[in-house]
Amino acid sequence: MGNEEQLAVSVETENGQRHQGVPADGLRTLVRRIGGAGDRFLVAQRIPDVPDVFAQVWHERGGDYRLEHREDRARFIGTTLGAGDADRVAEAMAGWARGDDGWDAGLTWEPLGHDAPQEVPELPADVRDQIEPRIRELLRCGYAGRARLTEGAEEYLVDGDHRPVSRAQARELVDRLWTERLTEQALWEGVTDPERLTEVFEALDAGGITAREDFTCCRTCGTAEIGAEGGEGARGFVYFHSQCTEGAAAGHGLTLLYGGFDGSAATTASVGREVVAALDAAGLSAQWDGSPDSAVHVTGLTWHKRLVG
Repeated sequence: MGNEEQLAVSVETENGQRHQGVPADGLRTLVRRIGGAGDRFLVAQRIPDVPDVFAQVWHERGGDYRLEHREDRARFIGTTLGAGDADRVAEAMAGWARGDDGWDAGLTWEPLGHDAPQEVPELPADVRDQIEPRIRELLRCGYAGRARLTEGAEEYLVDGDHRPVSRAQARELVDRLWTERLTEQALWEGVTDPERLTEVFEALDAGGITAREDFTCCRTCGTAEIGAEGGEGARGFVYFHSQCTEGAAAGHGLTLLYGGFDGSAATTASVGREVVAALDAAGLSAQWDGSPDSAVHVTGLTWHKRLVG
């Protein structure tokens, strides 16, 4: 079971837990679990998240299962399965996550009433021209999901009580640009440089160096907050903040900040050496002069950071 392929799906439950890339058995466990107070439903989105596409299940202990899915704004359907059909529900959801042909066969589906798509006024050209470049920049960075991007688009030009972009307009803009980016990333082949970087950070984190990607807004905040991220036995840290991410996405390379939790130059230099060695082993080009006072620079990156959700 440990080698079971993970489903390209993100699952969130009513109690606020979020699971990414769960295997089919893990999805089955979640479906069987829901039903208690505060834990009665789960919502699944494919990875990468596609606007207006999701599947969800509602279940109260002892009652039937309600399975629903939506493929676009106009098609929202559901079906009811018995209290003992948890495995059948999980099997259908796994098929949906994989996009299997006929995953929904044998179930009686019915259309669900839902609000018609809202008519959203177009943004004035001058407003759109200010916001679009910023959202495209964040999409290239690749770490923000649709909800965060929508909030950012809505708030970007707020000036006191003047709010030139409504939540609906922000969502329309983000969904359009998000979909464009999904089309672009569908052409990327193989493992990308940001994915190699993630593997490096995961290995460092597991080896006692607290490693965080796109961590906080700046160096001051990152240095102040990274200590709280360190687990028991962590020797040091490495991270890059959102301004570093933007630099990498713009083609300027990536700056990594690192240090030892004991504050000594010797530990800091040792952490720097481990970081550079891990990057080199992953085929990423790192520049560092060996000084504990100097940042590590990752150069020659093609910043193809795949969107998730």
